[in-house]
Amino acid sequence: MRLGFTNYPKQHPKALQLLFTVVLAAYLSACGGTPKKQESAEELPESALAGIVYQAIELPPSVYSDLFRQIENQLLQFDWARANQTLEQIPIELASASDRQYINYLRSRIFYTTGAQEEAEAVWFSDDVNGSQGNLALDIKSTNFRRHMLRLKGQTLRSADLGDKIALRIQDDRPVDPALMRSIWHDLQRTPVHELQRALGEALTNSTDARWTGWLKLSLISANAIGATQLSQDLNNWLIENPGHPSAASLPGGLNYMLDTAPATRKVALLLPLSGRLAPAAKAVRDGYLSSFYTTREVEKTINDDLQVIDLDRYNSVTAAYDAAITGGADLVIGPLGKRDVSSLGHYPERRIPVLALNRSDEVLPHTDMALIQLSLAPEDEAIQIAQLAFGTGARRALIIRPLGEWGEKMEHALRHSWEKLGGRVSAVASYSGRDEYSSSIAGALNLPESEQRAKEIRGLLGGKLEFTARRREDVDAVFLLSHSGAEARSVKPLLAYHYAGNIPVYATSSIYSGVSDDRDKDLNGIQLLETPWVLGTARAGNDPMNKPTASDRYSSLRALGADAFLLQSRMNQFQSGPELMIRGNTGLLSLDPNLRIVRRLQPATFDRGVLKAQ
Repeated sequence: MRLGFTNYPKQHPKALQLLFTVVLAAYLSACGGTPKKQESAEELPESALAGIVYQAIELPPSVYSDLFRQIENQLLQFDWARANQTLEQIPIELASASDRQYINYLRSRIFYTTGAQEEAEAVWFSDDVNGSQGNLALDIKSTNFRRHMLRLKGQTLRSADLGDKIALRIQDDRPVDPALMRSIWHDLQRTPVHELQRALGEALTNSTDARWTGWLKLSLISANAIGATQLSQDLNNWLIENPGHPSAASLPGGLNYMLDTAPATRKVALLLPLSGRLAPAAKAVRDGYLSSFYTTREVEKTINDDLQVIDLDRYNSVTAAYDAAITGGADLVIGPLGKRDVSSLGHYPERRIPVLALNRSDEVLPHTDMALIQLSLAPEDEAIQIAQLAFGTGARRALIIRPLGEWGEKMEHALRHSWEKLGGRVSAVASYSGRDEYSSSIAGALNLPESEQRAKEIRGLLGGKLEFTARRREDVDAVFLLSHSGAEARSVKPLLAYHYAGNIPVYATSSIYSGVSDDRDKDLNGIQLLETPWVLGTARAGNDPMNKPTASDRYSSLRALGADAFLLQSRMNQFQSGPELMIRGNTGLLSLDPNLRIVRRLQPATFDRGVLKAQ
C-alpha cells in the first residue's frame, strides 16, 4: 500500500465504473427514471406484507368473507373500535374451524392495535392457532403477523425461526417465495452475533434439522468474515455442505456476488478536510479506515490497494480535489465529509469515477451514469427506528420533546412519519429554544397549567384552602426525547419526574451520548436509545482492538464510519444486488435505498447506573 500523492498512470480500470453503472441502471429501471421513496417489505404494515407474500394461496371460503374483509380494512386505518364491533357480528358458535382461526388472527390484531401486547400474544396459545396446522393461507397471515410483533420487540431470532417453519411447510406444495427468504435473512442479520452463536450451539447439540442449522451458519459467516477472500472461501464451503438449502440457489443479502472475489488492484482516494475546522472529525474517519485496512491486510495477505489521501482544505473546491484524485489515477473516491460538498459532487457533470460519500445530501441528487453512494451517520434513520422500538413495547400515544429549529423539525418529521405509519398517535409536542424553556414547555405539553388553573378556580368557589396535586394528561405512554446533546437530555429527563411523568418510558437517539463515560449520565438512567455496534462493543470481527472507543475518544462513531467505508469498499461486488444488499457494519446494519443512500439500522441500548449498555 502506498500513501500520499503518488503519481499514478492516467489510465485506470473500468471495472468499478461498470459495476456502479449496473447498480444505477437497475435502480432507474425500478423507479421509472425518477427517484422515489420505496418501502422494503419489513417496513410495510404486516397486513400488507401478508398480501405481498404468496398472493396465489387463496383464503378458505367463508360465509363471513365480507365481514372479514371489512375488519381488515378497518384495521388498516387503525380503527380498532369499529373492527371490534364488526367482529362481534360473527356468531362464534356457528363458525367453522377456519373461521375461528381467522377470528383469532383478527382478535390478536385488534389487541395489538390498542397496545395490549400480552392479550395479543395470549391468542397464540389457543388451540386454534398454536401449532400452525390450520388452513395454509391463514397460517401464513397469522405467522406473518406474529413475526411482525416479535420483530418490533427485538426478538428477531424467534421471528426468523417462525419464518423458516412456515417456509418449510409451504415448500411441500410450491416453491417458496423469495420475499419470505429475504425476511428470514433480515431477521437473522438483525440478531446479535452472540445470540446466533448460542442458537447454533443448541441446534448442533439437539441435532436440529440441517436447514435451520444452515441458516445460522450462513449468518455467522456473513457476520464474522474479516476480508473478502475469507468470505468467498467460507461461502463456497457452505454451499458444498448445504447444497439443498433454500438459499443455496441464490445467497441472500448480495452474498452471491462475493463467491468469486479475485482481488483487483484499486486506486482509492480519500477526500477529507484534514487541516480546517473539520480536521479532528476527518482524522477520526481516516484513522478508522486505515486501521480496518491494516487489520484486514494482515489476514488476507493479498490486498494490494493503493491509497491516495487528499486534504480537501488545500483545494478551492471539492470538484477540484475530485479532479486531482482522477489525475492521480484513482478509480474510487471515498469522501467528502460535508453535506454541501456531497451535493456539489452530486451535481458535478464531469463525474467520471464512482464516489462513496461520507455524508448525506439534504436533497435527492440526480441520477447520472456514474454513481454516488451516500454513507452517513444521519440521525433521521435513528428517529424512524426509535418509533419502531417504542411501538414494539406497546406504546401507542407519544409526547415528542425537541429543540426549535430546522434540526428538531427534521427529526420530528421522520419520527412522526414512522410512528403514525405503525399506528401510533402524537398526543403533544414540547419544543424549546433554550434551558429557560425546558420546564415550561414540558409542563404545557402535559397540560399541567390547565390542571393548576382548575384548582385555582375551585379554591375561588370554595373560598378556602384546598389540598391539590397537579395532574398531567393521561394520553401519553411514551416520550420521544429528541435532544441535540447529552447536556440537553440530562437537563430535560429529570423534569419529567418533576412534572409527574417520571414513570413514562423515554426513547432517544444516539445524539444524547458523546461516546465518553460521564458520571452525570446517571440522570439519563432508564432512557432507551439506539447506538452503533462500534460504541456498544459489538462491532463486526476484524477490527484493530486498539480501534475501539476509549474514555478520551469523542470521535468513536466517526472512526466507525471510516471503518465502514473500507468495509463497503472491500464488499463492492455486493452492490450489484441493489436493494438486496445487507452488510453488518460498525455503524449499524447497512442496506441500500433507491436513491443510493446507505441506511443504517442501529442496536437498542439503555442507560443503567449511568452506563450505556446494549439491550
